[in-house]
Amino acid sequence: MFTTRPTLQGTFGMVSSTHWLASQSAMAVLEGGGNAFDAAVAGAFVLHVVEPHLNGPAGEVPILLAPAGGRVRVLCGQGVAPAGASAARYRDLGLDLVPGTGPLAAAVPGAFDAWLLLLRDHGTKSLEDVLKYAIGYAEHGHPPVDNVAAAVDTVRTLFETEWTSSAAVYLPGGRPPRPGERLRNPALAATWRRLLAETARAGDREARIDAAREVWRSGFIAEALVRQSRRPTLDTSGERHTGTLTEDDLAGWSASYEDPVTYDWHGWTVCKVGPWSQGPAFLQQLALLPPELPAYGSADYVHLLIEGCKLAMADREAWYGDAAEVPVAALLSDAYNAGRRGLIGAEASYELRPGSPGGRTPRLPAWAHVPVPGGTRGVDPMGAGEPTVAEVSAGPRGSGDGALGGTAPGRAGTAPGDIATGPDGATRGDTCHLDVVDRWGNMIAATPSGGWLQSNPVVPELGFPLGTRLQMAWLEEGLPNTLTPGRRPRTTLTPSLALRDGVPVMAFGTPGGDQQDQWQPHFFLAVALRAPVRGGLDLQGAIDAPNWHNDGFPSSFYPRGHQPGAVTVESRMPAGVVAELRRRGHDITLGPAWSEGRLCAVARDPETGVLSAAANPRGMQGYAVGR
Repeated sequence: MFTTRPTLQGTFGMVSSTHWLASQSAMAVLEGGGNAFDAAVAGAFVLHVVEPHLNGPAGEVPILLAPAGGRVRVLCGQGVAPAGASAARYRDLGLDLVPGTGPLAAAVPGAFDAWLLLLRDHGTKSLEDVLKYAIGYAEHGHPPVDNVAAAVDTVRTLFETEWTSSAAVYLPGGRPPRPGERLRNPALAATWRRLLAETARAGDREARIDAAREVWRSGFIAEALVRQSRRPTLDTSGERHTGTLTEDDLAGWSASYEDPVTYDWHGWTVCKVGPWSQGPAFLQQLALLPPELPAYGSADYVHLLIEGCKLAMADREAWYGDAAEVPVAALLSDAYNAGRRGLIGAEASYELRPGSPGGRTPRLPAWAHVPVPGGTRGVDPMGAGEPTVAEVSAGPRGSGDGALGGTAPGRAGTAPGDIATGPDGATRGDTCHLDVVDRWGNMIAATPSGGWLQSNPVVPELGFPLGTRLQMAWLEEGLPNTLTPGRRPRTTLTPSLALRDGVPVMAFGTPGGDQQDQWQPHFFLAVALRAPVRGGLDLQGAIDAPNWHNDGFPSSFYPRGHQPGAVTVESRMPAGVVAELRRRGHDITLGPAWSEGRLCAVARDPETGVLSAAANPRGMQGYAVGR
């Protein structure tokens, strides 16, 4: 198999993330005697600085962690809907959907508390030790990647005319930051320095971490977040709204642990976050596979995976969410998926077909029955399908850079590379990913997201914005994912951890919204179906393999459209495979050769202790490091 880079191997430690500075910062923590969990926290806070268009401290993060010799756990860093955020209240404002930007879309921030809980319970380093890398890059600057400048450029007019606190950070000298120049965020550095100063006398390491969590929930950070939520802010509805976040919402929530959802397949056990995410859809796609698979990469193989994904995502729409009991066991049962498998025919399906686990009657949101009207699908040069972000400037762009190029899923009638017009327009953000394994066998996979620079104005006192994850909840009553106070909006964030014979061997994941659990099964099967290489898994080959995604189900993000039958494939896919998929009725768009997926992965051979890592070459940003 062709690969762009070697699969890294060593015995000391391995890190893979979507930005090289985060990877190397995490590796520095390992070199300093920290474990995988210390390293992950340091890398995560660096990601807030160097990928501010992809994540922030007030966003969210689901984490899968496997302590050496312990059991796999989920650490939930997905905040809930504030007490005042109900579907009825939003409908009373004249809304059919939660806006894609602005304070109405803000859940209780979850990422910061989750990372600190991880550090307290599983790390060894102090908060100061792990924050120093992020503080350094925020205070002294870092050369931004091209996508940061591209992201800021798309919202420049909005920043200049409406979100002026964001302009103060991201329009230095009155223009977007330029690659090769240093981009600084002194307000963010000052926030973390003040946090450390206020908690320095709290006691031992754990007590200081808990004191920092309290500052976030009820101290100067909480006060600033609530003030920002109460400021009228222009959002994708075209109106100015205030948010619902209160002091009580912040004080009453904390990150928490829970068990993963798992599925056994051919000697592997795959662990995912529960159905408040889309994670179990990955597992159901495995359950839908027949005992014997077609040849890897063939048209039969790709067709099977696309059609299985459509069925799993239809069940996601009908059953997943935090506002109702989800029949996970039935959805993953052999009997249920044997029946569902029979729906996969020789031709492409164009219907959204949820099943009836346990004889229950499925119900789809009314919006799910509204496909996108005719128009040209935009092709994103990195295949990103994450959320929408506000856009007020009009006019075409070129093919775009990374997560900001192309037309967002659900927006039709614009050519590839165009950006939607007007204050209610939208362009896409994306997400990050981070995996670490250390020499002791500790392993972690995390997918931080939300709190993008394009999602809400920067809180001027803090240097970062609120998130917008509530846009994933519906305003229709009685659905599993109806906007409900105290409930988590169903998220697309979905890290993965795989075991062999009960032992953790691989952590992986990708940005990409609804595409995350399309790209990941293909990656996993590419690893699982091939023999180990030089004593380790061929992670890089599996990441580099041509990938695809389909849009045959409602997008999780505003404005929630879908395109039945639509499939985007990398142009590297063999022409004969593409022709056969078209013959079967798939509405194929050829994307750029390296456009689908941003996977990261680390692995450990439990017999030899050999560690492996690989990272996505697409977008020229993700890197694996290790020794």
